[in-house]
Amino acid sequence: MLWLKALHIVFVISWMAGLLYLPRLFVYHTEATDEVGHQRFCVMEKRLYTLSLIAMIGTWLFGIATLLSADAGYAKVTYWSMGWLHAKLALVLALSGYQGWLKGRLRDFANRKNTRSARYYRIANELPAVLMVVIVILVVVKPF
Repeated sequence: MLWLKALHIVFVISWMAGLLYLPRLFVYHTEATDEVGHQRFCVMEKRLYTLSLIAMIGTWLFGIATLLSADAGYAKVTYWSMGWLHAKLALVLALSGYQGWLKGRLRDFANRKNTRSARYYRIANELPAVLMVVIVILVVVKPF
């Protein structure tokens, strides 16, 4: 079970890196005015998104495996009845939705249909950081 937890954490860190950096690339992409810069950002964004997607899948797989690897009776009684786990899973679902939202923005940039400003992406960049802080507090403190 500890190996599963360790792998879960590694994938979470990788996923968060992608979620935090991809919107930052969008900020820089909005400021790129030349064709070479546009193409460079499209390649960088696509590669980072792919790595981030793999990390998200790994996060989910190893997280679920960690939950299922616990003694079934203990997990059913203890984990599934804890509010913090429900809240954490809801926030992880929100981050997964954010991942999908990033894919849409990536397509907009690739098709030259971005209508958002650099400021918009700077603000959007804060959402995964806030959710990450809340998730860590839920997991460590287990407030409910």
